[in-house]
Amino acid sequence: MAEAAAFFDLDRTLIAGASAFPLGIEAWRQDLASGKDVLGWAFAAMMFKLIGDTGEGTSTEVMSDFLSRIEGTPTGELDLVGSSLLPRLVDRVRPESRKLLSLHHEHGRDTWIVSASPEELVAPLAASLGMTGAIGTRGEIVDDRYTGRLDGPFVYGPGKAEAISRLAAERGYDLERCYAYSDSVSDLPMLELVGHPVAVNPDSRLDAVAHARGWPVVIFARKTKRAIAFGGVGAGTLLSALAAYLLGRRHGREASRTKLSLRRKGA
Repeated sequence: MAEAAAFFDLDRTLIAGASAFPLGIEAWRQDLASGKDVLGWAFAAMMFKLIGDTGEGTSTEVMSDFLSRIEGTPTGELDLVGSSLLPRLVDRVRPESRKLLSLHHEHGRDTWIVSASPEELVAPLAASLGMTGAIGTRGEIVDDRYTGRLDGPFVYGPGKAEAISRLAAERGYDLERCYAYSDSVSDLPMLELVGHPVAVNPDSRLDAVAHARGWPVVIFARKTKRAIAFGGVGAGTLLSALAAYLLGRRHGREASRTKLSLRRKGA
């Protein structure tokens, strides 16, 4: 069993852009959302793309709305939304992210998506990418139908750190040896939890925190196809992924040396 893992935020980190709009389209096609809902989610996705995460209030509102929409829905229907959404999400996966996944797998680490999106929607993506799994928000299920209530934490902000801590305890991960990748200041609890935090295309607030704390900051291509060369991954993609990986590893080592030095001084 792996002793460490790499945790990836979904929107604007593992994938380019936000997943809210394609989710809304598929939910509308399955009669789980109205046209008005789709427009609202599309607006949220557009604002997220332009200015980043606008705060927990917006995310909580979207999730609460989605949970209310699926109340009484058989579990198989949301599974169908997830399988229909999968090709769109796969198309949005950054080539740098794919290379990062390979690097972590080569070094024996598990890899996880950690997202506020419903687990039924992100788990198929994780499986298609050969990842260990996905940590997503779960809806309560009774008699194979959704109740419209949460089952566990809303996997956002502190909820991400809570979910990762539980998983680490179950699987025996050493969090000091784990990596986390995100673009949003809302993921500070997740980034602070691990020994190797990396800011990917960070919003302005996360960028300020990362520079103040000496965390690695890397910029991936804004569009998924931009860095792909003929026949596969291009040099730009490879260098960006390697930079993200190596800078994260170096930061973790420097942080460990600092902690060791402080313990010795206190001895």
